[in-house]
Amino acid sequence: MAAPVPPGTLPAGFELVAGWVPGAEAAELFTHLREVVPWEHKRVLVFGKEHPVPRLTCWFGPSAYSYSGSTNEAHPITSIPALEDLRQHLESFTGASFNSLLANYYRDGRDSMGWHSDDEVELGPSPTIASVSLGAARDFHLRPRGGGPVVRARLGGGDLLVMSGRSQMDWQHSLPKRAASEPRINLTYRLFDPRAPASEGLQLGAEAPAP
Repeated sequence: MAAPVPPGTLPAGFELVAGWVPGAEAAELFTHLREVVPWEHKRVLVFGKEHPVPRLTCWFGPSAYSYSGSTNEAHPITSIPALEDLRQHLESFTGASFNSLLANYYRDGRDSMGWHSDDEVELGPSPTIASVSLGAARDFHLRPRGGGPVVRARLGGGDLLVMSGRSQMDWQHSLPKRAASEPRINLTYRLFDPRAPASEGLQLGAEAPAP
């Protein structure tokens, strides 16, 4: 049975539940979503220059989401029953509400996510974000926004990472490149308020390219 990683392994506001989606089910879900999600390869403006996002993405939510010169057209979560079923299970498990998700497809170890926080105004001041990993295990890094040592965790297929409280105010996170890695899908469920004033700057992982 899935169980949280012992307290103290990750900072306050981060809870890792290993094997939240059982192994065979996680593998089947990965294969299914890789085929049915309408993946896009976006380009974003970072410090005035256009860069390809180093992964494929798809945005599911109540409205389109624009950031850094790029617009993510909204797809309803209910358009893919497996994603809606997962949303309902996550709400029951976490006690939080979710109406949107950003899906990321890391094709190999060259795809990555740079340092960032999910602190857009549309998510509220202290959002709860439920992140489900499928496919290959990858390293997940955290660093204090005020400076300090990097905390490292390993996210495997079926693992659930819940970020809440002050996690986005106090920490940044990243998924660094690796010399070799099999494909991975990450599903980050969140509560998105399209009525909030539009955010500015880097959003939805539109981070500056890693050196």
